[in-house]
Amino acid sequence: MSKVGLQGFLFDEKSSFLKGPRLAPPCIREAYHSASANYFAENGEAILPKNITDYGDFSIENYLDIETITLKNLNKDLPLLSLGGDHSITYPIIKAFHSVYGKVDILHIDAHSDLYSNFEGDPYSHACPFYNIMNNGLAANLHQVGIRTLNKTQRDHAAQFQVDINEMKDFHKFSMPKFENPLYLSLDLDGLDPAFAPGVSHHEPGGLSTREVMTLIQHIDVPIVGADIVEYNPAKDIHEMTAMLAAKLLKEIVSKMI
Repeated sequence: MSKVGLQGFLFDEKSSFLKGPRLAPPCIREAYHSASANYFAENGEAILPKNITDYGDFSIENYLDIETITLKNLNKDLPLLSLGGDHSITYPIIKAFHSVYGKVDILHIDAHSDLYSNFEGDPYSHACPFYNIMNNGLAANLHQVGIRTLNKTQRDHAAQFQVDINEMKDFHKFSMPKFENPLYLSLDLDGLDPAFAPGVSHHEPGGLSTREVMTLIQHIDVPIVGADIVEYNPAKDIHEMTAMLAAKLLKEIVSKMI
């Protein structure tokens, strides 16, 4: 397989704190093409534009249209990478993947577990996607890494759905799970420490380094059928640091997909 699909969602209506992630997909694309870097992943694979079937960026008026668009762009013979946008996009994307693949395994990198059933009156908030995914039986297994904001509500929901959580304070104990189903990778850029990713809405100190996240991706030993990179907020970025980070991680993820 030498190609992946790419789609972007210009959507942040479910952000609870700051708007801005809707601006991210074009900025990540620009960073990917930046002359300050090249198209190579660290494994030596050239992630060239010809390797990417680009479906473009989509403005969203109806949240549930994200599922319809994804299903239209989802070809079982072509892994699909989505650029957000806030993290709420992951739930309708996974609904589309479930229609094609059945239950998937999910590796979720984030500062937040996003396991609220309802946040500030919105059951589809960017704080809720993984509750919705698990409550609707769309994933067989959910593995979360980098989490450092758990409260009792989210701990209770994690126990209810048997979510495997590696909290950031215990990251030294992390080992890559054994994935048994098609794998979906969901990467929230605030999973990284804000020293590495300042361009996010929620600066949660004590997170993963760029190298740690890249090592996680590089040690995935099964095919990735789908992935997303979410919560980049260009309005909070410094000298496009986080845009370049997102582009770097895009190349590493695509190198695992192909």
